[in-house]
Amino acid sequence: MLWLGWLLGAGSAAAQPAAAPSAAPPRPASTAPADVELVPGPAALPVTGVFTLGFRLRGGTLDKYSEFPELEGFKKIGKTRTNTVRTVQGRRFVDVTITQRYVPYGEGDVVIKPFQLTVNGVVLRGGGNTVHVGPAPVPNPGTLTKPANPNAPLQAVADLDKMFGKPKPALYQDVPDHAFLAVVAERPRVFVGEGVRVGLYFYLKPEDQALLAFHDFNDQLPPLLHELHQPTAWQEPGPDASVTPDTVRHLDQRYLRFRLAENIYYPLTAQPLRFPPLALTMVKFKVLKKPEPGQDNRLAGYKTYYAPGVQVQVQGLPQAARQGAVAVGTFEVREAISRTRFRVGESFTYSFGVEGRGNLAAVLAPTWLSRPGLEVFGPEVKEEPTPGGGRKMFRYRLVARRPGVLPLDSLLSLVVFNPATARYDTLRPEVRPDVRGVVAAPAPLPKPEEDPFYGPALAGADDTLQSLDVYRDVRRYADWLLVGLAGVAAIGWWRAGRRA
Repeated sequence: MLWLGWLLGAGSAAAQPAAAPSAAPPRPASTAPADVELVPGPAALPVTGVFTLGFRLRGGTLDKYSEFPELEGFKKIGKTRTNTVRTVQGRRFVDVTITQRYVPYGEGDVVIKPFQLTVNGVVLRGGGNTVHVGPAPVPNPGTLTKPANPNAPLQAVADLDKMFGKPKPALYQDVPDHAFLAVVAERPRVFVGEGVRVGLYFYLKPEDQALLAFHDFNDQLPPLLHELHQPTAWQEPGPDASVTPDTVRHLDQRYLRFRLAENIYYPLTAQPLRFPPLALTMVKFKVLKKPEPGQDNRLAGYKTYYAPGVQVQVQGLPQAARQGAVAVGTFEVREAISRTRFRVGESFTYSFGVEGRGNLAAVLAPTWLSRPGLEVFGPEVKEEPTPGGGRKMFRYRLVARRPGVLPLDSLLSLVVFNPATARYDTLRPEVRPDVRGVVAAPAPLPKPEEDPFYGPALAGADDTLQSLDVYRDVRRYADWLLVGLAGVAAIGWWRAGRRA
């Protein structure tokens, strides 16, 4: 996968073993605990750099050691072994250094949790520190190379000298790749309110995975999403960007397609949807002309891919006899009812809605035509969206006061525009519930004096008329009372002061 290629190709400098002497060194005795030490990694490194963790065995033979720990925020990419020969008082000793390499997943401060490593029975403990992962080094603009075709868009390639020291570019060759960036629209022309799927994809052939890797993807993606925004369209977000590619065929050739962004746009006006040209910078590796064992054999650089702009034409809806908002899509009627036979005065539930492709937010609740003897309550809206469409139901509660067949098809309807046929369709119910029974005469309302509670209460109630100014008088008396209390308090305070 390309993401693993980024991790594996983040760049590392393998330790070169020292030249071995002509004579084999004598085999030393077993290693003492003091002969093993832990070699910690750097405290800071760029996101394209390598974090190392190792141990050094002085003057002994390496029998066995435990696995290096898995560090949160880093991924293992391989180990290196370095043998260093030193001579002390005429005796030769061999120092063995084992180094585990890690590459960071992203920028930030990473806490190395405590761990232990066992070497020849000696337990080494480390961790508890913080490693700062900074941004990638900025390439030198002077190293940018122009494409062979002057008419082709500029593709930037820069050597990461800060990562690999000062390699010799002449030893590496730039292998051509077949990758490209594209903004793909599902259709070139849509109606107002009709959904169109537009995505930003990166294509490459399977054999080019070792040559490319994503670079600073978390920082490059937000500006690309901002460029895809359309102010004149209702935007329905699609699935998130995926590092797992899809296998597609393009021009009868097999490609791996990475989905960087994908949205569904429902135009609100007849203005075209214009998507500007976009650019994405990738890590491009040069390959060593003469591969060497134990080396990465690759030299990292930058390459920018450009996607041309795309425009989707928007056609206005034809003039319709009906007024108001009309949903656009290929919808079918969906309805449900509690049962089909009822008694007069009995309530039942009826659900009416649509299912298909289109903007469910534009599907509004239909209006019921009034009918004597029918009471309608609701609706309760239930929506089940799917990518590009779904189902939307309106649930009503009905009460029929007269017998007979309810002609729901003449009481309820929903007008939609079908873009496939470029015509307006009127969706109507198909069920016709049967109401049986006789019209019940409305029961007379009970008189208040006949009620067991309110009857005696009303009989013993006081019917004396009260003045309309009673509340204003109470307020005036309360004001005078507060003024009197304030005066008493003032006199008491004055007398207490004189006595003091």
